[in-house]
Amino acid sequence: MKSRFALFLLCVALVSAVEAQATVLPDACGDDKVKFDVTAQKNQPEPAPPAASKAQVVLIENNSQMVTPFSYATVRFGMDGAWVGANKGDSYFTLTVDPGVHHLCASWQSALRRVKKSIDVASFTAEPGKVYYFAAQIVMTEGGGTYVAPAAGQGGSYVQGGTPNIFFNLAQLNEDEGKYRVKAWKLATSKPNK
Repeated sequence: MKSRFALFLLCVALVSAVEAQATVLPDACGDDKVKFDVTAQKNQPEPAPPAASKAQVVLIENNSQMVTPFSYATVRFGMDGAWVGANKGDSYFTLTVDPGVHHLCASWQSALRRVKKSIDVASFTAEPGKVYYFAAQIVMTEGGGTYVAPAAGQGGSYVQGGTPNIFFNLAQLNEDEGKYRVKAWKLATSKPNK
């Protein structure tokens, strides 16, 4: 079974170079043509708190599982209709935002149509001086199975492709979970690459 899984991952890597087609994205995302190059650094200082008149958003990717033989998934994050950055592997980055309602989008950056449908959205109302933590998570499992969406307001989507199955969601974390991820994960820096 493990050899089938490895073969699948190799096929994903090869097909990704060939298959590129636009996907309809939610309004919270950005232009599907925008891709990111991401670097991540360990042992970075924790982010400074936001100014009293602003809020901070910490966008996290929980993904310690390789999706191709030599690579982790890159997840793009959008807010209010534009891409704001990306993560790769277990990493995070921060944004400073104005108070008010904001709409988030997380999308697995891929040329594969099947995987590009791994998109999730969330919204929140930012208050001055507060920090909000959101995590996108990709989980690949072998074999069949059924995905049950998270609790109300948590989002979630399911992409089935035989073996393996791919689960993707964007969820708000509580402060303790968020602070732990920031301490344990790498700080990501991303650059758009059109």
